[in-house]
Amino acid sequence: MDLFEYQGKQFFASYGIPVSPGEVAETLDDAVAAAERLGYPVVVKAQVQVGGRGKAGGIKLAADAEELRQHASAILGMDIKGHRVELVWIEVASDIAEEYYASFTLDRSAKKHLGMLSARGGIDIEAVAEEDPDAIAKIWVDPVDGLTEERCRSWVASAALNPAATEGTVGILLKLYEAYTDGDADLVEVNPLILTPDGRVHALDAKVTLDTNSIFRHPDYEAYEQTQVRDEREEEAHEKGLQYVGLEGTVGVIANGAGLAMSTVDVVNEVGGRPANFLDIGGGASAEVMASALEVINNDPDVQSIFINIFGGITRGEEVANGIIEALGRVEIDSPIVIRLDGTNAEEGHQILAAHLSDKLQIQPTMLDAARAVVALAGGDAR
Repeated sequence: MDLFEYQGKQFFASYGIPVSPGEVAETLDDAVAAAERLGYPVVVKAQVQVGGRGKAGGIKLAADAEELRQHASAILGMDIKGHRVELVWIEVASDIAEEYYASFTLDRSAKKHLGMLSARGGIDIEAVAEEDPDAIAKIWVDPVDGLTEERCRSWVASAALNPAATEGTVGILLKLYEAYTDGDADLVEVNPLILTPDGRVHALDAKVTLDTNSIFRHPDYEAYEQTQVRDEREEEAHEKGLQYVGLEGTVGVIANGAGLAMSTVDVVNEVGGRPANFLDIGGGASAEVMASALEVINNDPDVQSIFINIFGGITRGEEVANGIIEALGRVEIDSPIVIRLDGTNAEEGHQILAAHLSDKLQIQPTMLDAARAVVALAGGDAR
């Protein structure tokens, strides 16, 4: 669940992280009133869940009411990479001496939290990593041990920030780690983290992704959930309780488990195809769940073929097969389907599916074979 910048700053502020004062506005009149309350100069910032706002003209400095009206009217309704600006954040302008970058996320391969800190903030961290990887100081934190002040100070020293920023940065990073872990976040990112001419350090931007599965621990996250921006496919999937992310390809993807779904998307790309979605049906593959998944994918006019990739663990292969067959009886599918079924009782599942195979429904023995087949059916040149 990605938060808008203003929500991310509210989230940070709840953990004591200093942010610039500001107000969210939906209309030009709201923006003017907010600026009057905050005091000029202010910055008008488009609220969209995509990067590149500044380059697109979605962030502007206003010295007075005339400039505020000019910028807010231009930004509201603006299209930024396919995202229409419905809200703006009116923020007190900050004097900036230096800009840094800071973030925490999960390093799955290391099974630890990864912190990144750089004295080169204000630009894409991917560009910094490519041009000068040594400019990013990294730290891996064992969730059991947590981040101590001593380790944090050592980390800040390794990033070679201005010594004037050391105390403020250490304090913010400790709070940022707390927000990341206690807040059940997948990502917390500050770019830029700024040092002001008078020596203060605070978050000038906020990028936060929360784990949707943690809402039961955070009832207040329901408010964030209500503001999520979804396309028609994603809204339908959300209503059906499916974990779905719409993409722009032609191969529909259904898998059980987020890891397998991501791997399926990757392998479709690897063999020359373009995934139309990420869809995780969870640990089970019942007829009801499978029918819901097929309905969502079938309603995407760009889908030319469907890849059902199931690995049976607790769920047995014959249950998966029966669920697929029953679902196909409920939903009229336009696109051909390729199934890869492995794991517990996979052979029994194959035997059940065998009687239903046709040019519209086939089984492949491996994920790679299935990916090549489904990409070819979608009209691609599978590798």
